[in-house]
Amino acid sequence: MSNTPEIVHPEILAACRAAESKKALDLKILDLRNISSFTDYFLLCSGSNIRQNQAISDEIAKQLLELGLKATSVEGYGSANWILMDFGDFIVHIFSEESRGYYDLERLWGVAPAVAVPEEPVATS
Repeated sequence: MSNTPEIVHPEILAACRAAESKKALDLKILDLRNISSFTDYFLLCSGSNIRQNQAISDEIAKQLLELGLKATSVEGYGSANWILMDFGDFIVHIFSEESRGYYDLERLWGVAPAVAVPEEPVATS
């Protein structure tokens, strides 16, 4: 039995799989339920360039829309150094590798436990 929290929202898992399908790097989920009032989880990932970050964002938006969930806000899509997608119960952060290191949300939210992402094959289209 692990002390690692499990994903509560299936939409987060869908967002993870969408990001993986676009080769997102270093996916992490932080559980903020006991330390934040504005959201339950952060999904963090990185891309290697602007176009990849936008493709990750587009795929997450597409997959979650198929589940009936649309982001209430998307910030930073044009520059794509840090794209923030707010889905209410969780927020997706898609970073360039440089921006991820600079803003270092993992350190800023260091008290938030990481959530294990179940190992499942990624569906390819």
